[in-house]
Amino acid sequence: MEHLKRFADDLGPSKIVEMHEPSIDLRAAVVVDNVAAGPAIGGVRMAVDVTVEECFRLARAMTLKNAAAGLPHGGGKAVIAADHTMPSAEKERLVRAFACAIRELADYIPGPDMGTDEVSMAWIKDEIGRSVGLPPEIGGIPLDVIGATGFGLAVAAEVAQEFCDVRIPGARVAIQGFGSVGRHAARFLSRKGARLVAVADSRATLTNADGFDIDALIAFKQSGGHFDRYKDGKILERDAIVGAECDIWIPAARPDAIRADNVDQVTAGLIVQGANIPVTEEAETVLHERGVLSVPDFIANAGGVICGAVEYAGGSESAAFRAVEEKIRSNTTTVLRKARDMDEPPRRAAVSVAEERVRRAMSFRRW
Repeated sequence: MEHLKRFADDLGPSKIVEMHEPSIDLRAAVVVDNVAAGPAIGGVRMAVDVTVEECFRLARAMTLKNAAAGLPHGGGKAVIAADHTMPSAEKERLVRAFACAIRELADYIPGPDMGTDEVSMAWIKDEIGRSVGLPPEIGGIPLDVIGATGFGLAVAAEVAQEFCDVRIPGARVAIQGFGSVGRHAARFLSRKGARLVAVADSRATLTNADGFDIDALIAFKQSGGHFDRYKDGKILERDAIVGAECDIWIPAARPDAIRADNVDQVTAGLIVQGANIPVTEEAETVLHERGVLSVPDFIANAGGVICGAVEYAGGSESAAFRAVEEKIRSNTTTVLRKARDMDEPPRRAAVSVAEERVRRAMSFRRW
């Protein structure tokens, strides 16, 4: 009950489940935050330092994200405390054990997140019959392969340029994290005329004022390389990405990347949040006061869960892209227009819109 006492409000969480299986060193947690609109969809995050608090914060972000996107799903999240780079056989055993442990949590639908992918979701589906983000061979839409979240970030940036002084053609882009979200965001923005001038992974920041060859960067990362050994560009310490000279800054890694103690380093005029909860509320207030437009995470990065919902309903890849385009374009416009009219940070406007939709859904439920 202690976790519920710490996190509970009138929206949730519905339940917090922690699990521990010493024989295989499974340490995990699931937070089902709110299911008024339908069963919760949310990713399974695998990292050595995940916590129940982080899981709750991410689950709440999913509640708001799914509500803002108008999906018939609530929000949830799962975390597994483990090194996602472990040998595949060990990872399969751990993920399958996790799946068995959540079998009875019928109101939670797992999806891929940091440290898990479509293969992990296939293992879960095999065990309990429910997950999204599956390989195409078993009827899924592999959202990380097609880049649904990155595509949505590019759509959000395209809308946002009408509310700030940044224009995508010729814009300098910096991306923190170059996994399934960051690399696709770079790819889709480059097609719109932007150039990637700074990028960071868990070891280093790379900068190149002339712009990187994105295909070469992607190939390097997919071969297992780290940016502290990349030959093209200037190598800086990992957190230097926060202050990289750029027009558009995309956090696509861990939570709280921009905080009160480093927000003054930001040079961008536009931030499009690719990760979940990557900017603290205090930092967002500072950015707003400085005139930096920051598109909130659950508005900008909803492409993945929109794609997952389309898959869960039996839709196609092309239908998923159409839904991502339509919903993110509409929601970003609604939120940024409200924020401009009310002269308030976009997150405040976004939370207001999403919570109104959640409470409306709750009004139809008996409990």
